[in-house]
Amino acid sequence: MSEERSRYRWFVVGVFFFFMLLHQTDKLMIGSLQVPISETFGINNQQWGLINSGALIVATILYPIWGYLYDRYARAKLLSLASFIWGATTWLNAIMKTYGGFLVTRASTGIDDSSYPGLFTLVADYFGPNLRGKVYGILQLAQPLGYLIGMILALIVAPMIGGWRSVFYITGALGIVLTLFIYFGVKEMPRGKAEPEFENMPEMQTFKFSWHEAKEIFKKKTMWFVFLQGFAGVFPWNVITYFFFGYLEKERGYDANSILFTMAPVILILAGGYFLGGALGDAFFKRTNKGRIIVSSAGVLLGAIFLYLAITTPVEAKNQFFIFMCLTAVFMPLSSANVIATVYDVTVPEVRSTAQAVEYFVENGGAAFAPIITGIIADALNLQSAIILICSVAWGLCFIFYLGALFTIDHDTHNLRTQMAERAKSM
Repeated sequence: MSEERSRYRWFVVGVFFFFMLLHQTDKLMIGSLQVPISETFGINNQQWGLINSGALIVATILYPIWGYLYDRYARAKLLSLASFIWGATTWLNAIMKTYGGFLVTRASTGIDDSSYPGLFTLVADYFGPNLRGKVYGILQLAQPLGYLIGMILALIVAPMIGGWRSVFYITGALGIVLTLFIYFGVKEMPRGKAEPEFENMPEMQTFKFSWHEAKEIFKKKTMWFVFLQGFAGVFPWNVITYFFFGYLEKERGYDANSILFTMAPVILILAGGYFLGGALGDAFFKRTNKGRIIVSSAGVLLGAIFLYLAITTPVEAKNQFFIFMCLTAVFMPLSSANVIATVYDVTVPEVRSTAQAVEYFVENGGAAFAPIITGIIADALNLQSAIILICSVAWGLCFIFYLGALFTIDHDTHNLRTQMAERAKSM
């Protein structure tokens, strides 16, 4: 690989990192704004949950459509369209004066939330299997860092510039700006270009979307375990994203400064956990095809244990609570980059966006209802009970599904490498 091409692929990673960082800031900031938005519209936990479920439901419905489009057309141009939609729908959401209008426009922000499969598959065509975990870990740093920036915007900046609507205008404008960076700055890459079997080939055969190969996704047993863990695994993330700040304020008595100084270090540690998970996954994957699954299963198990210990810590024991939350943050994201990389370890290049989109569709199919289910449990009991119940059950199921994938990953990975080798010989 030439030095120029090597530098350019990291430029692409940089552009996508900032896209994800600012998009996640816009998407996740609403969790930190639960109290002021609820006060603006006079709503309860259940109605708040419905606001967040609406965007998740829209994203769920559109995942298969985005996945199909990414496998058929230029991914970079579609990503620039997604960035424009993000900016426009955030502005619409900011101007709404009624709860009904806010509910509908917030749901519309889910249109672009389902646009990530194209981003990850385009990156997969710049980087080979042994590097993908690290690169995805770097990109996924954007999620917790975006959460942190959103928290700062919500708790510190918003009160200074006129309230929560003003910060929505800022993040929406940034989406429009990034549209231009992606459209003019990111080049399309031939599908499958970074597979090791095609590494030294001067010209690449164009792999086009195939319904036959799309159907083959569902014949891979590893993908079914990936789907099942995805359905359960996103429940805790959505519960924590949309309710944890309300939990800290209402049930643990934290003010804005206490929330910021407690959660900012936790989120920074969480960010490091994404890269750590990807790096560990790559390291173990070089030794065994089971490597990414081993890292993922350890992450969900230890994350569940430490979150339970944190939530059940007495309110007055703030230092103990902080320590357990930091430990949760180390292990909670270990599986994230590895799940994406595992999908590409067993599927052919021309249907990877579709495979990733189906995985996200299944994830959001469950997660879309997580906020409203949490709201119902919280109104009936309390937020502490809702968080413990949903997170413990969901991560326990994920651990079981990962154990199942350990028995199928070798076969499915070997089949893909064989298929790629056969294609290389025929060129």
